[in-house]
Amino acid sequence: MLQTNATTTLLVTSPDPALLHSVSAARPDLRMMPLGPKISSDLKIEGTPLCFVDWLLPETSGLELVRRLREARPTRSAHITMVLDGDDSDERRRALKAGADDYMVGPLDAASLLDRLAFYEAGEASPAPARSRLANGDLVVDLAAHQARWQGTAVTLRPNEFRLLAHFMEHPDQVFSRSALIERLGKDDEAIDERTVDVWVGRLRRSLAAHGAPDPLRTVRAMGYVMDSFVGN
Repeated sequence: MLQTNATTTLLVTSPDPALLHSVSAARPDLRMMPLGPKISSDLKIEGTPLCFVDWLLPETSGLELVRRLREARPTRSAHITMVLDGDDSDERRRALKAGADDYMVGPLDAASLLDRLAFYEAGEASPAPARSRLANGDLVVDLAAHQARWQGTAVTLRPNEFRLLAHFMEHPDQVFSRSALIERLGKDDEAIDERTVDVWVGRLRRSLAAHGAPDPLRTVRAMGYVMDSFVGN
């Protein structure tokens, strides 16, 4: 169940002022804010942010905006609903893989948005339980056992390499900058710079290659790293 209160922030990509006005009038307890293509690290949000992201946007794709929301500190834990153009199974799959929590078919209007909020607050959209086993093709990570395996064979990894692999296994097909990886995986008492991330990635690649596994990480120039889903997933 999503708990809303006087400080709950609702972020929407829809530019329709009538929608914002109608929802604000019906739910004065919500703080309504337009959601643009750039997420400022200084954005002030209290409570649980709720985001409704349109599939098609004028300056970027809805999928890319979801990835940015998941990477930015103020919206990292937001509940994100992707507003699809139609009831398309491929779009639903891609939305969830990008980091959305839920999806709905648009166009988004005040009535459908308020209905979906009521649905969430009633607890009917409980989040899925955390998975203890992650798989990408024949590469498997067992979080409970703190063990990685390639085609059934255990792969020995250092703690930081395992955390890095587990992070990418939880978020396949999503590009993460080096600074974002430092924020998510770094320790408060350990000085970490972007070069350290490259070292972690290099060690992880070598450890997996030593067991015959293909390189699961792709370097995206000027952006960071991404784990592509293996063919057949």
